[in-house]
Amino acid sequence: MPDMIKRTTLMVRDAERAANWYTEVFGLRRWMDTPFTLSGRQLATGERGDQTRLIIMAGEHDSLGMIGLLEWLVPRRAPEPAPSARLEFGMPIFVVSGDDANATCERARAAGSQIHCEPYCWTVTGADGRDKEMIGTSFFDLDGYFFEVNQVVRYL
Repeated sequence: MPDMIKRTTLMVRDAERAANWYTEVFGLRRWMDTPFTLSGRQLATGERGDQTRLIIMAGEHDSLGMIGLLEWLVPRRAPEPAPSARLEFGMPIFVVSGDDANATCERARAAGSQIHCEPYCWTVTGADGRDKEMIGTSFFDLDGYFFEVNQVVRYL
């Protein structure tokens, strides 16, 4: 059996603000919210003894599709530059399956996201060889992470 990727953890400027964004935009809930001290071993960032806060957001499943929000408390990280409006190598693209891409885009806009692509219709051939009509939209969260939201309208 292959290993299972259960969570992606993102370094964020403000974990509370980020958690509120994930609740408002995607309807995720807090699964865990805890401070912890870095060991200086497993993460390829920070130093032994750094104080952080980790909020883990969950949706329908408690073991898949979770998002961790990691904020440095002590020492505070130097102010990061403003998030980029362009993807570069090494930056993740989160793909979300939504029931209403238009509504998700509007929730993202209301929560302060930079909208990259307004909702539009497109067609794709799925892994099963069937064509499907989609509505897609994309935007950046408050820390510059990129989200592509797709809604299946119908199979052709």
